[in-house]
Amino acid sequence: MPNRLAHETSPYLLQHADNPVDWWPWSAEAFEEARRSGRPVLLSVGYSSCHWCHVMAHESFEDEETAAYLNAHFVSVKVDREERPDVDAVYMEAVQAATGQGGWPMTVFLTADAEPFYFGTYFPPESRHGMPSFRQVLEGVQSAWTDRRDEVSEVAGKIVRDLAGREIGFGDSRPPGEEELAQALLGLTRDYDATHGGFGGAPKFPPSMVVEFLLRHHARTGSEGALQMASDTCERMARGGLYDQLGGGFARYSVDREWRVPHFEKMLYDNALLCRVYAHLWRATGSELARRVALETADFMVGELRTAEGGFASALDADSDDGSGRHVEGAYYVWTPGQLGEVLGDEDGRLAARYYGVTEEGTFEEGASVLQLPQQEAVFDAAALASVRGRLLAARAGRPAPGRDDKVVAAWNGLAVAALAETGAYFDRPDLVDAALGAADLLVRVHLDEHARLARTSKDGRAGANAGVLEDYADVAEGFLALASVTGEGVWLEFAGFLLDHVLVRFTDGDSGALYDTAADAERLIRRPQDPTDNATPSGWSAAAGALLSYAAQTGSEPHRTAAERALGVVTALAPRAPRFVGWGLATAEALLDGPREVAVVGPADAPATRELHRAALLATAPGAVVAVGTPESDELPLLADRPLVNGEPAAYVCRNFTCDAPTTDVDRLRAALGR
Repeated sequence: MPNRLAHETSPYLLQHADNPVDWWPWSAEAFEEARRSGRPVLLSVGYSSCHWCHVMAHESFEDEETAAYLNAHFVSVKVDREERPDVDAVYMEAVQAATGQGGWPMTVFLTADAEPFYFGTYFPPESRHGMPSFRQVLEGVQSAWTDRRDEVSEVAGKIVRDLAGREIGFGDSRPPGEEELAQALLGLTRDYDATHGGFGGAPKFPPSMVVEFLLRHHARTGSEGALQMASDTCERMARGGLYDQLGGGFARYSVDREWRVPHFEKMLYDNALLCRVYAHLWRATGSELARRVALETADFMVGELRTAEGGFASALDADSDDGSGRHVEGAYYVWTPGQLGEVLGDEDGRLAARYYGVTEEGTFEEGASVLQLPQQEAVFDAAALASVRGRLLAARAGRPAPGRDDKVVAAWNGLAVAALAETGAYFDRPDLVDAALGAADLLVRVHLDEHARLARTSKDGRAGANAGVLEDYADVAEGFLALASVTGEGVWLEFAGFLLDHVLVRFTDGDSGALYDTAADAERLIRRPQDPTDNATPSGWSAAAGALLSYAAQTGSEPHRTAAERALGVVTALAPRAPRFVGWGLATAEALLDGPREVAVVGPADAPATRELHRAALLATAPGAVVAVGTPESDELPLLADRPLVNGEPAAYVCRNFTCDAPTTDVDRLRAALGR
């Protein structure tokens, strides 16, 4: 009989609906049951494309004997971290504080008051490598709960008190200036991997937000070192196994420092952020590789992740059937020389092996290789390579495909809207702008209620029950602001304003400038999560600062600009110490130092001169520049007010820090005004 997960909207929870474990979703009723029955709570947190979550589910949660023990002694609660990032953040902080590390699956034992007392991540079915078996852990926790309940309660209380004492010291009351941004660049230079690009060692994650900072810093200061780090990192990632050389799009991270072997799951947020990064790199340098990767990544998102309702699915699994019935990580993506020969014939098989770095010994497992583009002296025939790629892609399409998590996450769709809108505008791809509009429309229709409050997720056009968190409000506002600049449609600026008003009222901490990840009226957890550091996506804190600053530039709203400046105070404190983890905050600080510049383009929509000026404005590298386009009589966007044509010709007005240049009808003059 299915457990209580059968009616959930999360694909991850639905994957566990037929487990013999009597799962509960995170709910007051689950903790009531724990209180009534006197049992502790097992909290298991994961997500649908997580490899080790699948492994532990198969080994333990599908095992009848393990399930019977869990059902007798615990109230088992299953959480999708992508649906409830607040629950995940609170208990992950506890796990990391207690063990010095964290990850998924996350396994936490709680009292009926949701206070944690024992932690772990993956536990194997039999003890190995110094790890106890899951059954040993369950029996140990059950013994402590039965025989030493007072001690357990004392430990749980102490952990909660310790977490409460970890409130963030807000740092500084002023946003970062020239000195802090220069120190941040120096810190990044120290951490930079000059051989392979990127920062730090293995595992290596794509540093999207840091690259955005480096591009903006170069645009503002002319720093060649910043541009070199950005462009070399992007080239290494795009040439490595992290990037899908056949189908486009990026995997979540590389297990090695060379970007050779990825962890194969493909996340919407990575691809949205990286699509935008490569588009911005092309904007700064004209790099053909950056152009290709931006467009291929955009096409991957639209082709592989777009849902029937117009939104974008969360992820593709790392694992898939290898053709023998086994679910194997990377099976869909890797090749042996023999497989290349089968599809392409001997001669083209050898060509493909040479071009994509496929070796007899393999670069992955069991003699298979992840396709890469290694640097080499040989010159390859472009037509032959196009044919090879097309045939390999067609052959791969015949393999069992990785599963897709069809859950639509508001924040990640906001990031995708921004990326697709800008990429479509830069490369004259109106279909990509249309895809951005479709996702934005879904967010308004399904995720926004009549009070402009956001639902975190939806599936099949139905909103989930979980409230949006700070990153949802900030990233969706960011997407809407990008759409407003690209389309000139004022409704997107209006919707961004509704969302940012919620940020000002429900997510701020009085006048200090601090921001919380959950709203003041959200469900009360053992602590209210708050984190200004970027992880795989911009922190809600820095994303909100960026959106508030752009909205203020578009509208002239002083409260929004003041809130952005106050929020950036924490970046002043963190930039010299941990620049890798505040990349989006640093990028926003670059925009603040540059103004940001406000560009109003006025003219008839169908006039070529209007389109040329608008395109020049969108292609400006000035950090965080905002753009409004419309007719002189339009009241859609505040920046257009009182901006007449010049001698009857379309014109552009550039303002910065309350000072405006003379309007220009000349595209080259506009470009010069938006350079350094």
